Amino acid sequence: METITVAHELQATIDALTTRLTELTEQLAKAQKLIEYYEHQFKQMKRNQYGASSERLLIDSPDYRQLGLTGDSAEEDIAPPPEAMVEEITYTRKKRIGKREEDLSGLPVERIEHELTETERVCPQCGETMQDIGVEVRRELKLIPAKVVVVEHAAHTYACKECGENNNNDDGKTPIVKATAPEALISGSLASPSLVAHIAVQKYANGMPLYRLEKGFIYDNVNVSRQTMSNWVIKCSEIYLYGIYRKLIDNLLNESVLHADETTVQVLKEPGREASQKSYEWVYRTGRDALRQIVIYDYRQTRAQSHPEEFLKGYKGLLHTDGYQAYHNLPPEIIIIGCWAHVRREWEHLWKSMPKNAREGSEAERALQYVNALFDLEKIFKKLTPEERYNTRLEKSKPVADAFFAWVETLGALPKSPLGKPVHYSLSQRKYLENVFLDGRTEISNNRCERSVKTFVMGRKAWLFSNTPGGAVASSILYSIIETAKENGLHPFQYIKFLLDVLPGSSSDDLDGFLPWSSSLPIECRAPVKPVGESPAGKRIKR
Repeated sequence: METITVAHELQATIDALTTRLTELTEQLAKAQKLIEYYEHQFKQMKRNQYGASSERLLIDSPDYRQLGLTGDSAEEDIAPPPEAMVEEITYTRKKRIGKREEDLSGLPVERIEHELTETERVCPQCGETMQDIGVEVRRELKLIPAKVVVVEHAAHTYACKECGENNNNDDGKTPIVKATAPEALISGSLASPSLVAHIAVQKYANGMPLYRLEKGFIYDNVNVSRQTMSNWVIKCSEIYLYGIYRKLIDNLLNESVLHADETTVQVLKEPGREASQKSYEWVYRTGRDALRQIVIYDYRQTRAQSHPEEFLKGYKGLLHTDGYQAYHNLPPEIIIIGCWAHVRREWEHLWKSMPKNAREGSEAERALQYVNALFDLEKIFKKLTPEERYNTRLEKSKPVADAFFAWVETLGALPKSPLGKPVHYSLSQRKYLENVFLDGRTEISNNRCERSVKTFVMGRKAWLFSNTPGGAVASSILYSIIETAKENGLHPFQYIKFLLDVLPGSSSDDLDGFLPWSSSLPIECRAPVKPVGESPAGKRIKR
């Protein structure tokens, strides 16, 4: 009897220990998953803080194998498209001939002749005068600093002395005539079109905060405070440039392919809000094939869906965006085109957070092979017409995308795990990512708009915040006009100066002749400058 009791107790102890072991094993598995998750988050935070942000790192890194869709994939259940689907891109960069002459072709030339005197040209052997047999030319760039001058508009007034002395008029008044002088840009101020244009371009095109401009003016013996400069820019935006801004928006919404993105901006004195609260700058721009390139910045207090709904009211067409949900709930006549660059970033984050010895053959590497194959194909399609691009994408790119999504569906990772994040993002965005195949005018990424956002972000790093909502609106107007001018090959300073020269005396009803693509713009506005962000060969370069 005692033996049976001991056996039962022993069995109960074994069962309890087994249960406890199972619980501890489960806890250990959960702990290991948490450790893996937090290690991934920590590595991601370190990479975000200290690592390079350029996406070129992925392709250029010797640690990453830029493979085609071949290898051991034939053994997989979901086989990717055959190797013939991906064309190899090879080229040899040739040294440009005459690049310096091309760079200097738009500049005036000041030639200084260095010659010997009559005495120095006497031959030391025979005493005859030596002849000029050649010239050696050396070039250098000479900078002429800008200078500030006081312009006095002296409007003379004339009266008839004869009529005044003899009282010849029936009404007894002497005729008085005053010469016409241009009206002040801003009543009671020292502002001129050239000065306001300089301030605007320095801040919004070159990222120079007003306090630095203020210091620079002091060196030139000019006392103009940052508050005064800010007031000038705001008033000129409200009085003269807002009409141009609205015209640009109207033309933008008449296009059928657009891009959209948003970024934060801090405004200190917003009614009913704390100074630390973030506001948003929404950016909209035209697509690659638009005849008139337009970039619009739209200041709003929040990131609410109502803002793009209001801005895009009445718009029907294609809209490139990232994965932000607010865009996905827009009216059905707006077709959202997803961004494959964001998909690549999600998988790239996973790949870069992995130990180097675990990267080869990983799911992250496999995913990047698929996505990079799509981007490589887009380079080949770049010179095609929209119709040719549409047909060729269906033939070559769509099978790659289909194979990618079919493969991702087989992974079955937990949503919050390191692998689950890019898997979930890829599948949740599939509907919008596949819309790139609907039209040949679409682009595989929203990088075009992100480059326009970057201009604002780089400026924000310098000037940090806007003081008032009026200043934020003025910034949106100036950024829109300047970036659109640059996109259309205009000189930003000359264009802003032209607008401030002519708009004060023109009718606000007809502004079409003042838009950046107008053929009636003076030749000074179309200075021979290269498009910003383009190399001489026409390739995008890193800013």
